[in-house]
Amino acid sequence: MKNQHLDIAHRLEKLTELSVALSSNRNIPLLLERILQTARSITLADGGTLYRTVEEEDSLAFYISINDTLGMHQGGSSAQKITIPNIQLTNPDGTKNLGAVAAYAANTRKSVNIPDVYQAKEFNFSGMRMFDEKFNYHSQSFLTVPMQDHEGELVGVLQLVNAIDPDTGKPHPFSQTDQYFIEALASQAAIAITNQQLIYRLENLFEHFIKLINMGIDEKSPHTGRHCEHVPELAMMLAEAAHETTEGPVAEFKMSERDRRELWVAGLLHDCGKITTPDHVVEKSTKLQTIYDRIGLIDTRFEVLKRDAEIAVLKKKLALGAALDATQNEALDRELQEQCAALDADRNFLRKANIGSEGMKPEDQDHVTAIAARQWRGPEGEVISALTEDEITNLRIRMGTLNDAERQIINNHIVVTIKMLESLPWPKQLRNVTEYAGGHHERMDGKGYPKGLTREQMSLPARMMAIADIFEALTAADRPYKRGNTLSEALEILGGFRQRDHIDPDLFDVFVRSKVYRKYAEKFMPANQIDEVDHSKIPGFVP
Repeated sequence: MKNQHLDIAHRLEKLTELSVALSSNRNIPLLLERILQTARSITLADGGTLYRTVEEEDSLAFYISINDTLGMHQGGSSAQKITIPNIQLTNPDGTKNLGAVAAYAANTRKSVNIPDVYQAKEFNFSGMRMFDEKFNYHSQSFLTVPMQDHEGELVGVLQLVNAIDPDTGKPHPFSQTDQYFIEALASQAAIAITNQQLIYRLENLFEHFIKLINMGIDEKSPHTGRHCEHVPELAMMLAEAAHETTEGPVAEFKMSERDRRELWVAGLLHDCGKITTPDHVVEKSTKLQTIYDRIGLIDTRFEVLKRDAEIAVLKKKLALGAALDATQNEALDRELQEQCAALDADRNFLRKANIGSEGMKPEDQDHVTAIAARQWRGPEGEVISALTEDEITNLRIRMGTLNDAERQIINNHIVVTIKMLESLPWPKQLRNVTEYAGGHHERMDGKGYPKGLTREQMSLPARMMAIADIFEALTAADRPYKRGNTLSEALEILGGFRQRDHIDPDLFDVFVRSKVYRKYAEKFMPANQIDEVDHSKIPGFVP
């Protein structure tokens, strides 16, 4: 019969096009719509419905429904949602639902080809009759095919309605050839969708595994954990701003979805090496803190020194005996007061130095050494320095609370990060994760660490990570050793980094000009830190 269906060559061409789409497109909703449209195209079906399995409910959900005669397009890419209830695959008594044709195909894994549904007695078509009556439509031929993958798992059900004769425009039965082609299409589509779902689930599992690592870091240090959450967000904001830039040195930078995912994963993993960093170093909020803040030990020693001074004065008074007159007594009391005042001043100085919130001047460092020259009598009666060598070293720290050895331990986290990431068998689409994640402590002038890379040796995403890492640290309000800077303060400091060739100047320009800082602040920063920013006052930026 002439043109009973489309010719075989045309059908094969449509199947080939679908195969290419199935292998290259990872957007499952769009793939499902493409599958239904291709099935309708190669059978000249007037309408069709694609059902998806809902495992937790043991049912089939109407996912896409299309009908040309009625101009209907529900679900899928359409803005019109499907409100039809799901089809249950199991009856209330626990038996399989074989009354609904879609449920029958799903439960038996068999195709159902019905020439005229109004003559069919095997299935319940009451819902279809109500549909026809409501829309003044006449359903006739039905082809229902289960979509099952290579392991026999049901992915969905494909249902076509009214094969149209191109010569008469009238509906007629779906042929056996139609059924063969749709069964082949459904099987191929189900396998492709299963593979895509498997890829998605593996990627999702991988990302959650990364978050599990960050959770472990978070348990060690809540402050570092939030850092691991915020840096990838900020890096992506900067990357999107660079992607949208149409002028200047970064105008040619563009990202695909694969590039975005690669940078996102790198951001999540950029500090994974901190899982090996000792807690007492990460959480060191004062210069003398280890498991506890040792400033209390120094306070005790100064109390002993004050008591020793008092005892010494009392001994002098006792030695004078009856010869002690009022003038001598007053002089000795004044001597004790002066000694105690000097001891209190030194102790207060050490308490302030211990905080480490301000830079320490050389003369203040010398003052620590001078205080250490004081001596006290220890528990065994020995005369020892008021400060131990370790206490002197820590209290003389010029900036922050970490000594050189501890800073090296902290810095070593990036070495561990790179070592951990290099040990993983990265797939091609994530091959740059190690480079991006491992570059956030490098500097544009080559004086960073661990590799001393210069700007030219680093990719733009790696340079983005450096800016994101610094800015997050500047604005973070949950660090134990510092307060969170306001926006204007953070940008002023960041501008200083740009002037000293620490960070990429072009990306810094994008960061400020596109107001990436504002977008980040509105999402993550407390309201009391978000102040007005005057671009003309930011060092290294030309408005």
